[in-house]
Amino acid sequence: MLDPLAPDDRAATARPDAGGDALADFIDKWRVRWAEWTVAEVFVPAAQREAALAWATLQQELTDAAWGGNDPRPGEAKLGWWQEELAGWGRGARRHPLGTVLQRRPAAWAMLAASLPSLRASRERPASVDEAFAAVAPFAEAVARIDAGLFGESTDTPVDPAEVRRVAAGLLQSRMLKADGQAEADSAAGVPLAVLARAGDADPRPVWAAQLHRQWPPGRPGTRPRRIWLALARARLGQADPARPQAAWKALLTAWRAARR
Repeated sequence: MLDPLAPDDRAATARPDAGGDALADFIDKWRVRWAEWTVAEVFVPAAQREAALAWATLQQELTDAAWGGNDPRPGEAKLGWWQEELAGWGRGARRHPLGTVLQRRPAAWAMLAASLPSLRASRERPASVDEAFAAVAPFAEAVARIDAGLFGESTDTPVDPAEVRRVAAGLLQSRMLKADGQAEADSAAGVPLAVLARAGDADPRPVWAAQLHRQWPPGRPGTRPRRIWLALARARLGQADPARPQAAWKALLTAWRAARR
């Protein structure tokens, strides 16, 4: 099974003094795609910022494995590794640098592990908007449950279906972001067939972004980090390029509005 840790990262796990560098490398990959967080994170309580960064990075690692690259097999192997890793977190074991921040926190890691086969299956292009949401729903439900555990609510609280759909919308937006080493055209791989037909010969991503923006689920996301993440994602959908970060002053205003709701 493919180990998602690069050789230098595996060495870092054996050297405690280097573990922080390995963790920072993973988090930096997320920050590159979400440059707005530099100004937006000020609205997250200081005690939650480390967990929020690590949790956002873990979601990116999992979705990159599911959706990235032309060949699905390396990603499938990574998801298999992550399924074992997340199951181990519930038993107090960890190997990945992100586990140094997340593993001991009370969250539904086993539920997340169990959702990974459905995330892997969501790589297939959906036929419609409804199918796109349905494909990521099991993973989105686990994500929403972990949000509650990490940011101050009970992990036993039933997940609101509306919250699951809001998280799913954010996941669908994130699939349009170009991953490391990914060809530009590959970032359109998640666009539903119905949207491709509507776009015709044009780039389907702006058409999909506009439709997703119009159909963005209403309501208030449950935790403050999620409110800010989803507000930033939706704001990007309203731009000509849905993958481009907002200007810093716009991101600051977006995050402030989301935090105060």
